[in-house]
Amino acid sequence: MTRARMPRPHEVAAACRDPRMLKAQRDRLSDLAWRARGRCQTVDPETFFPAPSEPADVALALCRACDVQGSCLAWALDQGDCNGVWGGTTPRERRAMLVAWRLEHEPEPTPAH
Repeated sequence: MTRARMPRPHEVAAACRDPRMLKAQRDRLSDLAWRARGRCQTVDPETFFPAPSEPADVALALCRACDVQGSCLAWALDQGDCNGVWGGTTPRERRAMLVAWRLEHEPEPTPAH
């Protein structure tokens, strides 16, 4: 198993502009019951976790047609999950998004007294 490389700055910058991530930011807290409506509910979960040498095309196609794609991606980014397909993104795409997401959504450190 190989370790995933850290995203490069231009990949993080592109992730900040990615429409899927922008939708995830809008949908982050607006639909807390998203799981019950996901298209993935009727599909074998293994579909969304292909082996590294296998394409994720089937999972990505299902996600693109799903009404809760933004909420799903927001959940994966909040959890820091970089395995499988979530919200229409591959693990590689989410690694760059995760860096940008954490910059946007992590709380400010509390000053020490």
